[in-house]
Amino acid sequence: MQMLPPAPITSPAELGRAIRDRRLALGMTQAEVAMQSGVSTPTVSAIENGKETVRLGLVLQICQDLGLHLTVGN
Repeated sequence: MQMLPPAPITSPAELGRAIRDRRLALGMTQAEVAMQSGVSTPTVSAIENGKETVRLGLVLQICQDLGLHLTVGN
């Protein structure tokens, strides 16, 4: 699997795209991610589509389950 260089995330839509790209790179469906993370498939879809009102804890759980590492810098 090819590693991408870190990229700044400035919106929920960009984070959603990054999550979708990682899921696809892993060859997983939204349903598989949902089952693995203990959320519903519509929740995974909402996160991938950049819905701003999703719970942060769910987003972080999915990122962790997909092996995405979020960092904060200045």
